[in-house]
Amino acid sequence: MLILVAILAFLAFIGWLIYRAARRQAFNAHNITYAVAILTGIFTYFFFLSMDLPQLVKILVSILLGAVLIFLAAYIQLRRRERKS
Repeated sequence: MLILVAILAFLAFIGWLIYRAARRQAFNAHNITYAVAILTGIFTYFFFLSMDLPQLVKILVSILLGAVLIFLAAYIQLRRRERKS
């Protein structure tokens, strides 16, 4: 049922894009990006709801570890850039 709602939201978004294109109205890039981000969030939310708990914990830990590693890499790069200056 939840997947059906997400699919209908996606189809409504595609229909809205076609409607706007047919009326030759301009698209704002931030509106399209915002709508795609919302739809991606909905699909992700439903995906996480359909998981069993151990798999969900593994994915959340890997996401947090990835965020920590990205932050660490950015911090190291910033320090190296400051030393060269």
